[in-house]
Amino acid sequence: MRFPVGAAVRRFDLLAKNVNDIAGRLTPRGALWFFASKLAPTRVALMLILGIPGLAHAFDLQQLSDQLAKPTVIHGNFIQEKHLRALPQPLTSKGTFVLAKDHGLLWRLKTPLQQDYRISATGIARRDANGWQLLPNKSAGAEQNRLFLAVLQGDSSGLQRDFELQLQGEAQQWKLTLIPRSLLLKQVFTQINIDGGELVQKIELLETQGDSTVLRMQDSTSSQPLSDAEQHDFAE
Repeated sequence: MRFPVGAAVRRFDLLAKNVNDIAGRLTPRGALWFFASKLAPTRVALMLILGIPGLAHAFDLQQLSDQLAKPTVIHGNFIQEKHLRALPQPLTSKGTFVLAKDHGLLWRLKTPLQQDYRISATGIARRDANGWQLLPNKSAGAEQNRLFLAVLQGDSSGLQRDFELQLQGEAQQWKLTLIPRSLLLKQVFTQINIDGGELVQKIELLETQGDSTVLRMQDSTSSQPLSDAEQHDFAE
């Protein structure tokens, strides 16, 4: 015998409405209305209880982590815009990046100046005439680059240590919002928004002082292996 789901949903919706109406009449300013609405079984709650298809398989953080961690190597271009309150136009920089699983991130700035960075488990390094030089781990830029690496690699467990994570959407179109937990991060960021599909497409950092950074990842592909030069850069 099939359970009449549609009828049950309508009955519970009617029950919720009646309880809310009564609570609203019993109390000034509808104080109990809010409480009653939380207790009354709503349509969404009933769907979850009955296990109606579509809600039981929502896209979650673990699935997002698995999806972003799947590619071995990702090549792409980036455009970064730094919006400063004191300037009418953003400061724009462009370049390319290489994200390699178990190695890290090569960040190659092309304009307005040329500079290469490497972000890995050992820290942040910058290339100069003498090769790769490690940067101080306490710098603000180092913290931001470590954050980028965690996001691009789908390290949700690492992000959860420092942020409250709120995920919306589905596998091919999702948005992840990061709300700082620690006092230190709250002094720098109000929140961080990350949009993507199969891969990360956009990162937006909103700062407490009103400035912001928007990073767009373009033409990303996971079909190319590391070149000999890229392998050498990670190995140094």
